[in-house]
Amino acid sequence: MIVWTDFHRTLSEYADGFASLAAAYDGTAGSSAELEAVIDRYSALILEPRNTLMWEELIRREPEETERLAYRLRERSALCVALMEKYRALKLLEGAENDSGYFRNIEACIEEEFGSFTVTPESRVLMVGSGSFPMTPLLIARRTGAQVVGIDIDPEAVELGRKVVSRLGPELPIRLEASSVEQLDGLSTVTHIIFSSTVPVKYELLERLHPLTGEQTVVAMRYGGGLKSLFNYPIRQAADSRWRLAESLLKPGRIFDIALYRKAAVSHQLDGGAR
Repeated sequence: MIVWTDFHRTLSEYADGFASLAAAYDGTAGSSAELEAVIDRYSALILEPRNTLMWEELIRREPEETERLAYRLRERSALCVALMEKYRALKLLEGAENDSGYFRNIEACIEEEFGSFTVTPESRVLMVGSGSFPMTPLLIARRTGAQVVGIDIDPEAVELGRKVVSRLGPELPIRLEASSVEQLDGLSTVTHIIFSSTVPVKYELLERLHPLTGEQTVVAMRYGGGLKSLFNYPIRQAADSRWRLAESLLKPGRIFDIALYRKAAVSHQLDGGAR
């Protein structure tokens, strides 16, 4: 029988392991297999329902230490996910694709991203935190024909992402930029925005986007609560009261959940048709 002390030890070992795996990155795919295996095991741990009770027991018994542990796990696992995307991109460009359970879970999440706020060929989508293997831009552009712009603050990730798009969808309307949100042209025409769950400042960016975007803009904020918060930055009250939560998409068995926001000035007119 697993007790809460064993669960704490297991999580601490993951935190230490993530730090070591991140330090091993050397710009090649040499350490990819080990990292993929660890991420897949960690994903399974996060999604195992019975582990929720262990996590709740940890919070009850050692709230401050548990909060510190959650912070370490979130920061380090986010870094390792970014590196795993780099590994996946490098392997694709070398002619070898990998089949990770983590990536399959993410791709399943993308299918249900916007709930009732449908993406159409006329939509213009912004992905904040597009990463080195831009799964979301590729899937959206291929399935809907919508124009997709991805931004990331990591220039290496953007360069790899462009090469992946050139390999997998050169005909697709996708543009990737190493840019901050304020530097991006055409924000007023964006209809849908997606925030990666591993962007730590997503709510600060949401606030800054309000005056730059159109009144009909829909925001999909990926997040994780409970055990999922050890792998995703959690949901928060939007700092800017002009954004309003329009719909929540809770996804048992998926690695993150989704909160959909609309501008408060129009959301009260639209919520009834959106639920």
